[in-house]
Amino acid sequence: MTEQEQEPQNPEAKVEKMFEYGYRKSNYGPDELVTDAHGNPISVVDAMLSAEDAAKAETATPHLCYYSPRIPGNTGSAIRLCAVTGTILHLVEPLGFNLRDTKLRRAGLDYHDMAHVVLHPNFDNLVESMPNSRIIAFTAHATKLYTEVEYKPTDILLFGPEPGDIPDPMDIMAGPHVAEQVRLPMRPSLRSLNLTNCASIAIYEAWRQLGFAGGA
Repeated sequence: MTEQEQEPQNPEAKVEKMFEYGYRKSNYGPDELVTDAHGNPISVVDAMLSAEDAAKAETATPHLCYYSPRIPGNTGSAIRLCAVTGTILHLVEPLGFNLRDTKLRRAGLDYHDMAHVVLHPNFDNLVESMPNSRIIAFTAHATKLYTEVEYKPTDILLFGPEPGDIPDPMDIMAGPHVAEQVRLPMRPSLRSLNLTNCASIAIYEAWRQLGFAGGA
């Protein structure tokens, strides 16, 4: 058998083989996702920011929160979004995937990316850890547009789970802890935008209002 015949013929299989453990190293263990500053693989949880440190951090953009996200690829994209904008990403459990999921690895995340991520066991933990923050919920049920808000770096932009068979948790998205509800305009009768596409629009609008502080 030739070398060419030994390779996976299915293009998807080739992608799986190439990116199963990310692009920085090919020998990650099953419980490893990212590398430290020296290129050594470490546990994803060890790379994360603590809730206490997140509350004290000074940022140029509002914080981003995903409540109970279900699709690992979306969260991987959000982690990269937050890394490039200097945003802190709060993930509130329960998650619909394991943080060591292969699809997260495909995002090519490293230690510096994960250092922008905080994991909360429940929503109350987020609220209690950020007592001075204003929570702005992005929901299709809102009437105010996202551009009608004057954003602050201490704000938390809250997004619910990806659309699916489970309804939006309105006790979270419209609870007493929410200061504002806003929406992104869309053409009627069409499917909603991808979660991280929506978050990207929101983060960049907020960062624009704040003069793209810290950006190049």
